[in-house]
This record gives sequence, C-alpha cells and structure tokens, in this order.
Amino acid sequence: MSIVVEHEKRQREILEKALDVFIDEGYENATFQKIADRCAITRTTLYLYFRNKKEIFNYSIKQLLGKVEKDILDVKENQELNYREKITAVLLVILERLEESRRLLSVILKFLLNLSQNDVCPDNRVRRRTVRLRHILATMVIEGIRAGEIDPINVRAADDLLYGIIEAAIFRLVVLKRTSVGELKHSAALAVGQLKTP
Repeated sequence: MSIVVEHEKRQREILEKALDVFIDEGYENATFQKIADRCAITRTTLYLYFRNKKEIFNYSIKQLLGKVEKDILDVKENQELNYREKITAVLLVILERLEESRRLLSVILKFLLNLSQNDVCPDNRVRRRTVRLRHILATMVIEGIRAGEIDPINVRAADDLLYGIIEAAIFRLVVLKRTSVGELKHSAALAVGQLKTP
C-alpha cells in the first residue's frame, strides 16, 4: 500500500514540476529531459511514471477535468438544492477549480493557440469536454424548467450565457493574469437568479 501512495506522491510532484517547465519553455520547447532535470531525476526514472511529455500534459488536464466532473456530479445529485441553486453551485465549483488551476490553464491556452496557428485542429478531447460541460449546463436548465423552478426560456441562450461566464473566467485568469475571478462568482449568481422571475 505504501508503495502505491509513494508512487502517486512522486507522480504529483513530477506533474507540478513539469507544469513549471511547460510554463517556462512552452509545450513545444519542453522536453522529457528538461522535465527530468527539473525533477532532479534521470530520464530513466521519469519513464517509470510517464511515457513522454504528451502523456504528462494530458494527465495534468485529465486530473483537472476529473476533479471538476466529480464536483459537478456531487452538486447534481444533491437533493437539498433546487435547480437554480444547483446551476449556481456548479458554476461556482468550476470557477474555483479554474482559479486553482490558472497555471495549467495558461499552458493549455498557449498549446491550443499554437495548434490553431499551425492550422491544426485543437485536440478532440478538449472539444468533447467543452461539449460535455455545455450539455450538463443545458440539461440542468431543462430539468429546472420541467420541475417548474425555472421559467420556460430559450435553453441555448441560457447555456451560452452560463458558459460565457466560464469563458470570461478563463480569459481573466490566463490573458489578463488575474489571480481571482470573485466578481464573476457574483455575476454567475446574478445570471442564474434571472432564470426565474419573482
């Protein structure tokens, strides 16, 4: 058991230091050797944890998205909340995870911008995750309408509004280099509050 715990601990340390390399060097210029050097281990040892830098990068993204999805599912299953409260809680969870992961977000955004500048389509996994998140938000709005807790509205427009708050947070954290999106948390609550007229 302690071997597994030690392995996972070392893996997290490698991911954190690899993130520093990606930030300093950019994804394209980061190498497996530079990551090993930053971790003060040999490349051979690094291979015990990851096959290549792409796997390290993808694992970092997968960890972030896995945490977000777990948090969202926990909120969706909370029977004590009405649908407007659930949607607000989901947005707040996402905004908090984005704040915690702003360093990783900057690397992801640079990576995606580099892909698009080289006429390569961004990774399909990113697109699928985006569609999935939008689907979760739209489903919650639809369920809220069916439950009579949200006024009948254009679901696509509501989804665009809610997802726009997430996009604004990414822009503020990565492009504007803010450390917090607290004002957007208030905007999220205000936007969701408008889904039902008093």
